[in-house]
Amino acid sequence: MSNDLDAAKQGFLVESEELLTAMEDALLHLETSPDDMEAINAVFRAAHTIKGTSGIFGFDDVVSFTHVAESLLDKIRDNEISIDKKIIEALLKSGDHISDLVNEVIAKDNVLSPDFLLTSDELIVQLNSFMHTPLTEVVSAVSSESVIETLANEEVISSTNNWHISLRFGVDVLKQGMDPKSFIKYLQQIGSIISLSVLPDKIPSLEDIDPEACYLGFEIDLQSDSNKEEIESVFEFVQEDCDIRIVPPHSAISSYIELIQELPEEDELLGELLVKSQVLTHKELNNALSKQQLNSSAGDGKSIGEILVDQGVVAQEVVGAAVEKQQKVRTKKSAESRIVRVNSDKLDELINMVGELVIASASASLLANKSNHTELEEASGIVDDLVDSIRNNALSLRMVPIGETFHRFQRVVRDVSGQLEKSIELVITGAETELDKMVVEKIGDPLMHLVRNSLDHGLEIPEQRIAAGKEPQGKIHLNAYHDSGSIVIEIIDDGKGLNKKQLLTKALEKNIIEEGQVLSDDEINQLIFHPGFSTADSVSNISGRGVGMDVVKRNILSLRGSIELESEEGAGTVVRIRLPLTLAIIDGFQVGVRDDSYVVPLDMVIECVEYADIDKITGNNGRESNYFNLRGEVLPLVKLKDHFNYLPVENEQNTRANIVVVHYAGRKAGLVVDQLMGEFQTVIKPLGKLFSEIRGIGGSTILGSGDVALILDVQQLVQDAADHELKQVS
Repeated sequence: MSNDLDAAKQGFLVESEELLTAMEDALLHLETSPDDMEAINAVFRAAHTIKGTSGIFGFDDVVSFTHVAESLLDKIRDNEISIDKKIIEALLKSGDHISDLVNEVIAKDNVLSPDFLLTSDELIVQLNSFMHTPLTEVVSAVSSESVIETLANEEVISSTNNWHISLRFGVDVLKQGMDPKSFIKYLQQIGSIISLSVLPDKIPSLEDIDPEACYLGFEIDLQSDSNKEEIESVFEFVQEDCDIRIVPPHSAISSYIELIQELPEEDELLGELLVKSQVLTHKELNNALSKQQLNSSAGDGKSIGEILVDQGVVAQEVVGAAVEKQQKVRTKKSAESRIVRVNSDKLDELINMVGELVIASASASLLANKSNHTELEEASGIVDDLVDSIRNNALSLRMVPIGETFHRFQRVVRDVSGQLEKSIELVITGAETELDKMVVEKIGDPLMHLVRNSLDHGLEIPEQRIAAGKEPQGKIHLNAYHDSGSIVIEIIDDGKGLNKKQLLTKALEKNIIEEGQVLSDDEINQLIFHPGFSTADSVSNISGRGVGMDVVKRNILSLRGSIELESEEGAGTVVRIRLPLTLAIIDGFQVGVRDDSYVVPLDMVIECVEYADIDKITGNNGRESNYFNLRGEVLPLVKLKDHFNYLPVENEQNTRANIVVVHYAGRKAGLVVDQLMGEFQTVIKPLGKLFSEIRGIGGSTILGSGDVALILDVQQLVQDAADHELKQVS
C-alpha cells in the first residue's frame, strides 16, 4: 500500500509540474492578451486541479494557499477584477511557490518548514490585497411586468437574472401539517423574493372545495447566491407530494458550461456530470431516470439528456456542453490508455542492456561468418536485423522534443528584461526537434548562460536601439534543427554584436594574446570562451563576472558537441551549438590503421575513395601537400598515422590506402586510413582521463571480437585540418 501511495504522489508531482508549466505559459500570454478568457480559464483550471488533488492526499498547506489564488482567479473570470501586470507577477510567484510546496510536502512527508509557511503568508496577503478592491454594485430595477413571462405550454420562466421557481403544492400538504406560507418565508432567509405570483387555476368551484385540501401554486423569482441543491432542500419535506421546477438564471447558463468544462476529467455518466456541476439535483436525476425506464418499457428510446430538456430542468446548451465534455474525456482517456510513464532509470538500464545486446550480436555474427556455415550466417543476419530494430526503438523512447526546454526561457526573458528595463521578444522555432533526453537535461544550463548573456550584453535598451535605427523592442530567437546526424541549436539576437576592438584590448590586458598577434574573426570571437574573460563594464546579478562562458564551452564539449559564434557589430550575434542526437548507440563505419581499429560516425561519412586515385596537390617545394583535389574541390587531408604519431616500421607492407571523406558543420576533410572495414552498430563507451588530452578521439567501443576500437572525433579532426589551412594561408 505504501509503495502504491508513493507512486501516486510521484504521479501527482509530475502532473502538477505539467499544470504549472501550462499555467505559466497562459499567464505570460495574458500579459499581451489580458482579455483572453481561454487563457484565464487555463490558469484557473491548473490551480483548481492542484488544489483538488492536494486535498485527496491531505496536503492542507497546499490546499489553503492554492485556494486563495483560485479565489482571485475566480473573481477575474467573473470580471469583478481586471487582470494587470501586478496581478500576473503575483500569480507567477504563486505558481513558483506552489511548485516548491508540492515538492516539499512530498519530499518531507507533508511537513513544511517555517520559511515555507512564511512565504505562503506573504503571498496570501499580496493576493488578498487584489481582492479587497471596492467593487461598484449595479442593481437593476425590474418592473413587475417584465418578471414573469407565461408560455403557451404553461411553462413559466424568468426573464431576469434571478432563479425562477415554479411550485405546485400537492392537495394533501395541509392535511400533513405543512403551511405553504412557511416555505415562502424560508426562501426569504436564503435570498430576496423579487416577484411572486399566486396561481389560482387549480381551485375548484365553491361547492367542490375541500377545506383541508391545498390548491395553490406559485411562480417565484428569487435573487440568491445559493445553488440549485440548496434551493431544492427548502422543499425537502414536501418533495414527494409537490411538483417543483427550479430554473437557473439566464446568466448562470454560461457559468454552468464553464463549470462543466473545469470538472476533473473523469469518465462519468451524463447525469452524474450534470449533478457534479450543480446543474441538476439528485431528485431531478432520479425522476428523469424513472421516466426513462418507463419510456423504455413503452418503446420510447429517448436519452437522459433529451428527457431532462423536455422536463425543462436543464437548458439544451448545458446538456450539449456536458455531452461534449463527456466525449472529450473519453477521447483523452482512450489516448492516455496507450501511454505508460516509465521511470528514467529503468529506461537508462534498458539502453545499457540493448548496448550489451548489440555487442553480443556483433560477436555472434563474427563467429557465424568464420564458420562458413550458410544457414548459421542467415540466422545470424536475421538476429542482427532484429537487434537493429530493437536498438532504434529503444533509442526512440529517450528522444524528446526540445520545445519544453525552449519554453522555459519565456519566463526568464520576461523577468530579466523587466530587471534590465529592456523590451525583448522571444521567438521559438524548431520546438518539435527531438534529441536524447540525457542531452536535453545537460544542455539546459549552458543554454541558460547564453540566453542571459544575450539579454544582458547583446540587446540594447530601447533608447539605444532607436538611436541606432532599430525597432525599440529587441528580439532573441531560439531555433533547433537536424543536420547530418546532429542537432543544431541557435541563439540569435539582433543586438549590438561583439566589439572586436574591445575583445582584443581585454585579451591583451589579461595576457591571453600577445602584442601584434594576428587573429582571425573566428579566433577573436572565441576569446569570450576563455576562463575569466568578460567585456562587461560593471558586474550585475545577471552576468559580468567572467564566469560561465568557459563552463558553457566545456559542458558542450563534454557532450561531444561544438559551439560556434558569429557576430556583426551593430547587427547582432549568432551562437550555434552542435550536439549528437544520442550519447548511447550510433551507426559507425569501421576503418583500420595498421592493426588498430577506429570508428567514424556513419552520419558524417560522405564517400570513400582510393588514395591512389585522387589528384594530389604539391607544394612550392615539390613535395606532396596535405590537400587533394576531389572532382574540382580542394579538401584538406588528415593522415591518421601522422595525426596519432605512429612510429615508422621497417619493412612495412605497402597497403592500398583509402580516403574517407567526412563532413562536419559545413566543412569537409579526407581521413587517410589503411583499411575500410564496413558499417556496424557502435555502443559508445566513455574514455578515462588518460585519453582526455588526445585530440581527435571522442570515445571507445567494443568490437564483436572483444577488441576495443576508438571512436574518432570528426569535429576535432575537421577543425584541426581547417586551422592548419588557415595557418598556411596566413
